[in-house]
Amino acid sequence: MSTAGPSHWQAVIAAPGFSLGVRCDELAVRGMAFLPPGSELAPANALAAEAARQIAAYLVDSEYAFALPLLPAGTLFQRRVWQRIAAIPVHQTRSYGDIARDLCSAARAVGQACGRNPYPLVVPCHRVLAAAGGLGGFARQRDGYLLDVKRWLLAHEAR
Repeated sequence: MSTAGPSHWQAVIAAPGFSLGVRCDELAVRGMAFLPPGSELAPANALAAEAARQIAAYLVDSEYAFALPLLPAGTLFQRRVWQRIAAIPVHQTRSYGDIARDLCSAARAVGQACGRNPYPLVVPCHRVLAAAGGLGGFARQRDGYLLDVKRWLLAHEAR
């Protein structure tokens, strides 16, 4: 997902150490992306306001269950990976290899699908770790603020 400027988003929600952009119309969320910290944009429509409300609720309580209409996206394989990720309970993690074994695939393919997740946070790809518990990548990045976001999310959910 592009990290284009504020006009690309219908809402940008500030969080500890990052922001989250939400792209949607009145019927469905079309995409989300982690953005550098410091960005914020008031919701532009009712669904953006609801997404902002649910994201804020998650930031207070990691056990909050999202209920947003998400526009179907991705290939059949990506959707299968995202379904497995969405099924990982709060306070738990799985490895790329675990998910790959479930799907009779390869860990690298699972990692690539994670990197293309259009709904981070709602589809909690931060709960997928490298072998032996290493962080692995996050949102197609191996360093920078996105790994700090992953660390924060995992710590938030460990509370």
